[in-house]
Amino acid sequence: MSDTGSKRQQPVKLADEAAVDEFIQSHSIALLELYTTGCGICESMEPVIGNVAKETPAAVGVVNARSDPTLIDRFTVRSVPKFVLFVDRETVAERAEGFIPGADLSEWIVREAEKTSDST
Repeated sequence: MSDTGSKRQQPVKLADEAAVDEFIQSHSIALLELYTTGCGICESMEPVIGNVAKETPAAVGVVNARSDPTLIDRFTVRSVPKFVLFVDRETVAERAEGFIPGADLSEWIVREAEKTSDST
């Protein structure tokens, strides 16, 4: 999968479910991070997410799960941060295991996106 020079520079802050939907619809590969204010692990993921936005073909969006309670149910948020990867507007993978090193997160995005493109 190539993304000819249009890699994003920073994550996009999303306010609510409508903004999340618009974000997912606007990108062929999108990573959504659901976090909560006051979550130490979420805060430590901030620079990691910034690097992932620069280094992978995924557009990265971040949303406070408490800002719109429908997001908690929709994405079955049991712990944060939770990462949901979308390819062509479909959920292809999810992770919610605490702190994830940047290289691991980037490799996961590329691997899952390639798996999806190989199966189509």
